[in-house]
Amino acid sequence: MAALTPQANSSDQAKTLHTARRVVILLLLLAALLAAWGLLARHRAFTALRLAADQAAIPNVTLVTASAAPKAPEIVLPGTVNAYYEAPIYARTNGYVKKWYTDIGAHVKAGQILATLETPDVDDQLRQAQADLETAKANNTLAQSTARRWRILRQTNSVSAQDLSEKQGDADAKKAAVASAAANVARLREMQGFKNITAPFDGVVTARLTDVGALVTNGTNSVLFRVADTSRLRIYTNVPQSYVNAVTQNGVAGLTFTEYPGRIFQAKIVHTAEALDPASRSLLVELQIDNANGTLLPGGYTEVHFAGKTNSQHVRIPASALLFGTNGTQVATLAPRTQDDTAHDLARIRLVPVTIGRDFGTSLEITTGITTGQTIILNPPDSAIDNETVRIVPVAAGHAP
Repeated sequence: MAALTPQANSSDQAKTLHTARRVVILLLLLAALLAAWGLLARHRAFTALRLAADQAAIPNVTLVTASAAPKAPEIVLPGTVNAYYEAPIYARTNGYVKKWYTDIGAHVKAGQILATLETPDVDDQLRQAQADLETAKANNTLAQSTARRWRILRQTNSVSAQDLSEKQGDADAKKAAVASAAANVARLREMQGFKNITAPFDGVVTARLTDVGALVTNGTNSVLFRVADTSRLRIYTNVPQSYVNAVTQNGVAGLTFTEYPGRIFQAKIVHTAEALDPASRSLLVELQIDNANGTLLPGGYTEVHFAGKTNSQHVRIPASALLFGTNGTQVATLAPRTQDDTAHDLARIRLVPVTIGRDFGTSLEITTGITTGQTIILNPPDSAIDNETVRIVPVAAGHAP
């Protein structure tokens, strides 16, 4: 074989060196690519992790719709039944019961005699007063005649002016004494007229508290009879302050009685005290009902049924939708949503202050702040703030609030 020339050896070495350089460059490029791929993969993983963390930080919420508040429940209160008029009958003079004509349950007319009295003391006083009147009349006649004669004598200066004045003054005094005695007779005759105990109005005798021979005196020491007008009844009840709005002037209320099960009587609201009793914080209300047939009895107990008032603007929401904080009682609603929010089931919170009405236990009546049909967040986070982003999660079947 022919020996290799120096020129050939130099060419081989150059090729080998070139190949080695290419290999090194390729290795470096491969290392760079691997490093870039690693950095990219790490960046993607970090970005995905951060996105996942951001997504996980968004609270999941469920929504509920505010419904109309239910009809206010009926208010049932105890009431007392009274006669339209009721009066105790007393004696207006002193004496003894001679006879009584009406007993309990008797229907009487105004002016009808209930009983008569024997009044011996008044009779004696009347006879004495009549005698005193006759004496006063006689004295007056003499005094007037004397005064006339002295006036005639004075015209001839037979008597002094002083004497005439004395006689005239005595005549005037005697005349006044007649008037006084006559007034006393009239008074005693009127007292004698009180022998008859009469009914003050049409009604029913509900009590007879005297008997024949009983001593009675002028005044309010003892009641002889009680008379009540039961053709119409008054019912009184005390309405607590929280239910005062259920009472409407000229409105109606139902009455129930244990002796008439299943029956409701309609009574009219005619008066209220227009002020609360500071001791009981209640309003005295008077109702009236016609009782011409005597079905109901005064003095009894009844239950007064007032229809509860319902405000069409009040709504009902679950109790778990409320938020309590330094800003008072609030409800989390949804701010207007963008198309992108809707596509990703996202929304922003809007906190609304509300006023609580009736408490139904698991739900509440809201009087201000929310309207019927408005969407609110159920079980909002305690840390919820305005414009906070939340994710809407549909309520699972069978778990609707």
